[in-house]
Amino acid sequence: MTSAPLAARLRVPSGPLFFPVTAYGPDGTIDLDAYRAHVRQGVEAGAAAVFACCGTGEFHALTPEEFQECVRAAVAETAGRVPVVAGAGYGTALAVRYARLAEEAGADGLLAMPPYLVVAAQEGLLRHYRELAAATSLPVVVYQRDNAVFTPETVVELARTEGIVGLKDGVGDLDLMTRIVSAVRSGAPDAGDFLYFNGLPTAELTQPAYRAVGVPLYSSAVFCFVPEIALAFHRALGAGDDRIVERLLEGFYRPFVELRAQGRGYAVSLVKAGVRLRGLDVGEVRPPLHEPAEEHVKRLGELIERGYALLEECQEVK
Repeated sequence: MTSAPLAARLRVPSGPLFFPVTAYGPDGTIDLDAYRAHVRQGVEAGAAAVFACCGTGEFHALTPEEFQECVRAAVAETAGRVPVVAGAGYGTALAVRYARLAEEAGADGLLAMPPYLVVAAQEGLLRHYRELAAATSLPVVVYQRDNAVFTPETVVELARTEGIVGLKDGVGDLDLMTRIVSAVRSGAPDAGDFLYFNGLPTAELTQPAYRAVGVPLYSSAVFCFVPEIALAFHRALGAGDDRIVERLLEGFYRPFVELRAQGRGYAVSLVKAGVRLRGLDVGEVRPPLHEPAEEHVKRLGELIERGYALLEECQEVK
């Protein structure tokens, strides 16, 4: 674990936030060599942080032992160059267990997934995340999505909670996010370093809108297989180069999102197919997810080629 506070390291990231896939061998077991290679390639390509065993990394499909092995491998490969944030989820007791496993493995922080299955009231959700934060020394980013959607008042309380440093949004309600950012600003003024992330699948597509409401950070799943494109978009967005941002959105990201919408679970399985297309065998997804249709993988390969051609065009115009 690095000494620099997680919030300070993520506030102005040098590159995309990397959510690696989890690699499996032909027999379906964890392939740590392939996983370490995947993490290493991402860090060398310019990732600002590694979010290990989160949504794209199939947190739901991993045993606690596999989870800890992968987090430990990610920590070893980053070697302190960038922070490692690990997923934690399910009910409170299991979330605490995963948090402690991540802490033992050397992680720098946690991404707290929604609780398993139940649809809880705001009071119960707040208690859940407070107990998780109190059980570990790792800073916690809370993931808002599905059955864990918060009122602005609840996020104010989360921001006031020691150990909770940010909110990742996977809902996509910009009206709600605007009210959340405003409420925290006025209701928790001491939480000035509170972080906000756009956590929608293929977040680049919506990031210009999120950025406008005060959400500067975003996850990048496509960084897993087209890091140069993801990095070019990140730099263009930060520099205010609307021309490159718009060309990449229209020529690559929007078509990718339309392809991703062709199948359930493609936010993970299509990304994993992309990693394989680029030459690293990370295996297939585990059930209950399924592999993309062959025609969709073919279209993904064509889109990757188009994306790199578009990137060359953008660089030539500079």
